[in-house]
Order: sequence, then structure tokens, then C-alpha cells
Amino acid sequence: MLFFTRRRRVVPDGVDFKQIDAEWDWDNMVIMQTLLGAMAISSPLFPLFSQYHSKHHSSPVTQPLTSAYGTPLESLVLTLAMAAPLAGAFLAGAGSVGLLYGHIFAFDYLRCMGYSNVEVISHRAFRAFPLLRYLIYTPTYLSLHHQEKDSNFCLFMPLFDLLGGTVHPRSWELQKEVGQGKNDRVPDFVFLAHVVDVVSSMHVPFAFRACSSQPWTTRLVLLPLWPVAFCIMVLQVLCSKTFTVSFYCLRGALHQTWTIPRYSFQYFIPPMKDGINRQIELAILRADRMGVKVLSLAALNKNEALNGGGTLFVDRHPDLRVRVVHGNTLTAAVILHEIPGSVKEVFLTGATSKLGRAIALYLCRKKIRVLMLTLSSERFLKIQREAPAEFQQYLVQVTKYHAAKTVKTWLVGKWLSPREQRWAPAGTHFHQFVVPPVIEFRRDCTYGKLAAMRLPKDVQGLGSCEYTMERGVVHACHAGGVVHCLEGWEHHEVGAIDVDRIDVVWKAALRHGLSPP
Repeated sequence: MLFFTRRRRVVPDGVDFKQIDAEWDWDNMVIMQTLLGAMAISSPLFPLFSQYHSKHHSSPVTQPLTSAYGTPLESLVLTLAMAAPLAGAFLAGAGSVGLLYGHIFAFDYLRCMGYSNVEVISHRAFRAFPLLRYLIYTPTYLSLHHQEKDSNFCLFMPLFDLLGGTVHPRSWELQKEVGQGKNDRVPDFVFLAHVVDVVSSMHVPFAFRACSSQPWTTRLVLLPLWPVAFCIMVLQVLCSKTFTVSFYCLRGALHQTWTIPRYSFQYFIPPMKDGINRQIELAILRADRMGVKVLSLAALNKNEALNGGGTLFVDRHPDLRVRVVHGNTLTAAVILHEIPGSVKEVFLTGATSKLGRAIALYLCRKKIRVLMLTLSSERFLKIQREAPAEFQQYLVQVTKYHAAKTVKTWLVGKWLSPREQRWAPAGTHFHQFVVPPVIEFRRDCTYGKLAAMRLPKDVQGLGSCEYTMERGVVHACHAGGVVHCLEGWEHHEVGAIDVDRIDVVWKAALRHGLSPP
């Protein structure tokens, strides 16, 4: 809920892969439960687990998950602390089932609230009722315990820290700063993604952090939750709210990923076109109001038939301060640099698309013969006339797949059926810029992945994988927006790709530490 959490985050950093991996296996919790079954021998073994508390404090960004990352002794004490008042109530004759569940829920709520990293309680409440600050702890109070291990020990009730003289002197001042939004950072860059399908919609940190920190794949554990994910997505569609799925920091610039709650198939239903464009437009205007510098459109959000590669929004709002970027210039550069220098002839499908046009015009300048698959002579001739006169001969129109039966380099910008792939000779490599990727049908051929770039090693706070990409790897259009932001370019990158800028963007990406995966 970015509208609630953006200005109230205590620690502004994202949860990175290192922290997720450190909290992955809570073996100590399992061991504790086993030892409780043999209480006679458990007590002497507790000191063996002392190193777990240092791991607990190694989690810089607190989350409800982090709260359970303690030693067996700590967990046992918490269990006893919860049981003691309940036992007293039952001994006094005032016990009940409602009291039992109410106490458990209140106890767990306070733990999760404290570890949520979002300041829930207003500092104004503590100013109006000073005693309250010693009766209930806050996420800020807990964060100081993680940063300064010799203070703020008594969580849930800071009164005991007051009596023991261990209250951190900045506890209330820091809470006020967080409550007033002084920790707030406006993102410099936003990548506007969309949902692929129902199952992949659960590949987000706020659903299953363990899954989202790995490349997406269909997991059996997610399938029973399909109805839940579907209902949530229906609600998001009805509410028409863009949500945030991840953020990271690179070279001092904050980068966020926002998601339009629309499935891939919805982009191909004509009546939904206006609604989707309206959602994208609202996200762009929101970013503009916030002061975002660059917003990059992902995959279908920049579909040519949908909004002309983002041209619609730039034309409609000529005074935008945020730069709208489709990122396809870097996508074209990645695909082109995958082609071996020895190649003299390629077969290009999706030849008249935005990417296909740019690839064809770039390759013909390198005196590489491009067989462009298209039934439209008008579109082909339009592209051919864009090429310098001395290179136009290298662009050749073909209308059938059998024309490429001797070409071993296929650039796939249009989905290929297994039957169409049969025309490729053995040893063919399929370079792809089509969504979704083609099925790897041919065992005697090789298939490239979607164009992507690896982020620099100094990226901070990155804790989720972008769809099927490896850790630290993002789609090329995402990386294109990152480069646009880091370079501080002031132009919009929408509509047709400027072929003359392909090498410029590629060199800029390498200069900033991005690299092919």
C-alpha cells in the first residue's frame, strides 16, 4: 500500500537477497520445538544457539518475518511471557476461550506491527498522551534496537527500559521524523510493469518473498492459492489501483517497480484498450506529480497498437516533467550485439514492428542481408526507403517461411509455431524479442532468451527477480530506462526507435556498469 507506507517507512532501504537468504531457513525454530519435547535435556543446549541472535540483528530491514528469527531461548521466553498472564487469569477464575484467542492475536499483532518497518502510531498520539510511549513500542523503537544493540531491550513495553536506563535518546525524535515524512524519498526512476497471468501475479515480495527472490516458475505450492490470487486481481482491476512490487537503489538514485493490475490477455481485447491506456496515463501523471524523473514502460504497456509506444501520452501532455521511455533502443542494442560478427544473412520476423524496423535498418548499414518476413509491400518499402541508398539492396522482402530454409540466424519478433520452426535448418539459433517467448521445439537448434541486462554489482536493496530473469538481471527495456535516468537525458524515448542512438545507448549502459547476462 504505497499510499500509506511511502512516507512512513522507518528504514527506507529495500530487503535485499542477502537478508532474504539469511532468513531463509529457520532451523533453530524447528530444533527448539524438538527440544521442547525432551525438556529434561533442552536447557543445557540453549547456549549452543547464541550465535542466532547476531543473525537476528544482521537483518537491517525489519519485517514480520524477521521477528521469528530468534534463538530457541528467546522464543521460549516469549512463549512463557504470553502464557503467564493467561495462567493468572485462569487461576483467578476469569479465563475464557475468547481471552485465550484475543491475547494471542493481540500479542502477534504487536510483534508484526513492531517489525513492519512502517510507523503506524502517530507521534501526535504520544505528544498528547506522554505515558503511552512507555506502554507500547513502535517500529522506530525496534529499529533502534537493531541498530544500537545496547538499547531499547524491552519491546512491547518500553517502561522497563525507562526504569533500567536503556531507552535510546533518539527514540521519540526519530519516530516524529518518520511520522512527518522526513524519511520519504521520491523515486528517481519508475518501471511500469503489468501482470502476465494469475499464477505469476503471486511472484511478488508481499505474497511469497521466498518465491519472488528466485526466477519465476510455476510452483505446485502456489496452485492451491490460485482462487485467492484471482479474487485479489479482480479487486485490483475494479479498484484500478497501481501497486508497487519492489524497489532498489543504484548510484544514489531510487528505482521502483509499479504494476498495472491488468493481465496480458486483456491487452489484446479491443474494448479494454481505452481502460488500459487510462491506467497507464494515471500512473504517468502520478509520477509527474511526485517528481519522478524517468518512467519506463514495460512490454505490452508500450504496445504500438495500444498507444504508439508511449507517443499517445507525450502528445496528450506536452508539459510532462517526467520523461516517458519505452526502453526499446537498448533492447535493440542487446539483440544486435548477440549476433556474431561472422553472420552475413539473417531472417527477421516481426520485421515491420518498432524493434524489427530498427534492427533491419541497423544491420543493412553493416552490409548484412536481412530477409524481412512481411506480407505488406507498402510497409516494407517504407522501411527500405529509410535506409541510405547504398544499403537498400541489403533489405529483402519475403512472404514465406521457406525463404529462410538455408539461413541459420533467425531474429524472432513474431511468435513461431512448431510448424513454422520446421523451416529453420539444423543448427539455427533463434534470437528472440517476442512476448511470450517461443516454445523450444527444435532439439537441433538453440534458443536465445529475451533481451536483458545485468545491473551493476553496487545495486542496493534488490530482493526480487523480474519474472523469469536471474537475480540482478532485468529486461532490456527496464535497463534502458535505468540508463536514461542515470545519464540524465531530457528527451522522451517514445514512438519509433532512433537507429542512430542504438550505439549511444549501448555504450552508456556499459559505462554505468550494466552488462549482458
